[in-house]
Amino acid sequence: MKVAVVMGSKSDESVVEKAVEVLHSFGVEVEWRIISAHRTPDIAHDFAKNAETKGIEVIIAAAGKAAHLAGVLAGVSPLPVIGLPMKSSTMDGLDSLLSVVQMPSGIPVATVAIGGAENAALLAVQILSVKYPALRERFKLYKEEMAKKIMALDEERRG
Repeated sequence: MKVAVVMGSKSDESVVEKAVEVLHSFGVEVEWRIISAHRTPDIAHDFAKNAETKGIEVIIAAAGKAAHLAGVLAGVSPLPVIGLPMKSSTMDGLDSLLSVVQMPSGIPVATVAIGGAENAALLAVQILSVKYPALRERFKLYKEEMAKKIMALDEERRG
């Protein structure tokens, strides 16, 4: 099980590392890269074309502002791509969200919330769990534990 986590800029690292932590907690191998759709387009294309042969099964692409990275990778790769729009100085990341979510017909990109690194990783886990039943069971346990924490907080609140 291997997921590529690609960010368009080093400045995205503090958010993106949350996705990497979640993936590692599920035992998923991560290839973590900095590739710009605009500054290194040849590298982006080469990465997307070769990701499948490197054992990558899902790509998470984090980018801000114009946020073309997810679309560029999805346009070249047959793998599922999850777009992670990043908050930028412009429009609090709304520009990034709109850039990631507005893909043309035939180029699907699943998109999570602005800065939603943990959900991007969890969605990648869910996608992988279609192929890996043990991962699906781990995800079910994760959801059970999450529910237990909320129930405990509720019980504590009610006294």
